[in-house]
Formats: sequence, structure tokens, C-alpha cells
Amino acid sequence: MIIRKKEVKKFTTYRLVKSEDLNHHGTLYAGRGAEWFVESGFIAASSIVDPRNIICLKIHGMCFSKSVKLGETICYHSKIIYCGTTSLTAYVSVGTIEEPDVPLVDGFATFVHVNKDTKPTPHGLEMIAVLPEDIELQRQAIALKKR
Repeated sequence: MIIRKKEVKKFTTYRLVKSEDLNHHGTLYAGRGAEWFVESGFIAASSIVDPRNIICLKIHGMCFSKSVKLGETICYHSKIIYCGTTSLTAYVSVGTIEEPDVPLVDGFATFVHVNKDTKPTPHGLEMIAVLPEDIELQRQAIALKKR
């Protein structure tokens, strides 16, 4: 198998928090936030492999540090930070449109590259982290794999 080396690339998606996205406290329902979190990671993964061959395996530690209210626009930053033999691990952070780099939520999501029968299959990718921030995130993603 030929290994293709890829550099970390960041993707951003935006969401307007509407009334149907709220919980009984009037803040963003965690389930909706998780849906968007996985979708954001999926977008990053689909930039380097065929999206028809990706399934979500696990969300690792999606941790909210602040609630999100009705009418806020939030931005999901995602990047594939680590590639195993068949896995792709995305780091996702969420900020407001006013403060996109101050995380309200962050964490990792792992996807698996599969064949048409949904059996894991090697993707032939290696992720190269260059920036110190990405090197640290890659270290954290590798540690998740050992859990």
C-alpha cells in the first residue's frame, strides 16, 4: 500500500441556533450540538477520503464550557489531526461568531474508513502535524486510541 501524507487543514462551518435547537432551559440542546459536532468532523474527513466510505465510531470528550443561547451564530472548526490504519480522528472546537477562537465546546471524534460492506479498510493516509498546536492535538488523539 502507498501511504499518502497529508498536512492538517482546518474547515469551518456555521450554525444559527434556532428555537428547535434548544433544550428545556432555553439553551442549545447537547444532542443537537453533538450532531453538528460530528457533522463538522465528517466534513474534515470527507476532504481527504471518499465520504461514502466514512462512518463515525466515537465522540471523545465533547465538553461544554459555556451555554449557547437562541439567536447566536456558532462556528465549528474541524481538522483531521490523526490517521490510524483505518481511522481518522478529527479535533473539533466551537466558538461564537464574535469570538470564533474562544472554545465553547471542544473535543475529538473518530471516524472509520470502510468498504461497501462497512468493514474497516486501510485508507493509506498519514497526517503530518507541523504547527505546535497541531502536534499537541495529535499527541492527545494518539493517547485517546490507547484508552
